[in-house]
Amino acid sequence: MNHQPDPRPSAPTTSRPTQWVTTPVTADLLRGALDLERTEQGLLPHRLPARARAQFPDGQVAMAESQPSGVRVVFRTRATAVELDTLRTKVAYEGAPPRPDGVYDLLVDRKLAGRATVPGGNVLMTDMATGSVESRPGPVGTVRFTGLPDRVKDVEIWLPYNEITLLVALRTDAPVEPVPDGGRRVWLHHGSSISHGSDAESPTTTWPALAALRGGVELINLGLGGSALLDPFTARAMRDTPADLISVKIGINLVNTDLMRLRAFTPAVHGFLDTIREGHPTTPLLVVSPVYCPIHEDTPGPSLPDLSDLGAGKLRLLAAGDPAERAAGKLTLNVIRAELARIVKQRAADDPHLHHLDGRDLYGEADFADLPLPDQLHPDAATHRRMGERFAELAFRDGGPFGAGAS
Repeated sequence: MNHQPDPRPSAPTTSRPTQWVTTPVTADLLRGALDLERTEQGLLPHRLPARARAQFPDGQVAMAESQPSGVRVVFRTRATAVELDTLRTKVAYEGAPPRPDGVYDLLVDRKLAGRATVPGGNVLMTDMATGSVESRPGPVGTVRFTGLPDRVKDVEIWLPYNEITLLVALRTDAPVEPVPDGGRRVWLHHGSSISHGSDAESPTTTWPALAALRGGVELINLGLGGSALLDPFTARAMRDTPADLISVKIGINLVNTDLMRLRAFTPAVHGFLDTIREGHPTTPLLVVSPVYCPIHEDTPGPSLPDLSDLGAGKLRLLAAGDPAERAAGKLTLNVIRAELARIVKQRAADDPHLHHLDGRDLYGEADFADLPLPDQLHPDAATHRRMGERFAELAFRDGGPFGAGAS
């Protein structure tokens, strides 16, 4: 590593060290990203490769994949103080209360040891009524963690799942080195905003991150808000990414975008799975159907914002389709669940490593009565925790699709 001393004055209100070691952030210090882009301002992690990014049809998937859900800076060090300079880009909505700042989680030897936010940064102000977006620039900010144990340890800084994050500089009060491969299995997961993070408390408390930490695996999270749409470029990215365990959570975005009918859905699912299998012919592959969402159980999409609620400072979503349109092939969550179960059963006859999980086993009707979805679509922090615990119990248990003996 290229370590450079970086003398800086101590701040009067903190116990910052008098000398820092600056370490360039390089690929060997990052996990959870599929590509890195060098910009004039810093290093931008991407969760889809450049080839896929060249095929994006709109800005939604570009925004989602560049928000670093599951991406973390990982290194081994004796440092007791760490600073990371970043330039964030945060989304805000006209007429709605400011969304909470993105959170950075610090893990020491895989255990939570700190949590912080970064000031400054850019804001993308979005008008939900017109779809217009205004970019408001802001300065670089610094996240700082002090009081770390004075011993050799593995440090992970999990980046906010909901803010585009340019990595500008990493400073520590002792040298750092990459963490060698510890032999953990790699879990590659794809899903919607619910897998991306939605309204989880922090990056390590999204349901996939919770499940990965409980299951003792390394997570690559391709949860893409609004963009789990059976896109071929996503399937190819998964095909080409080394992984020991793979899951795909399919359904809600196909309904709430009203993207396709049942006639297109079935071959699209087969094609998506076929592409993954080209690169991972025998890897355990788990197909997860949608979690419970009352507005779309039997009512097709699209999902639209309730503008009257937005004016009151709330964001609630409505199902704008007509249940009668199911006869014409419009998709609902119950239609998708039944078809996914049928597809997996059909394919599993020749693919013993293919598995199915009903999403309602993670969050079902009884859970909605206990932990309702605040905007009728996205889970809150408590629901993420419940889903992560349940997925770990169902998937990583002995005999489960991702159990220790799964292959």
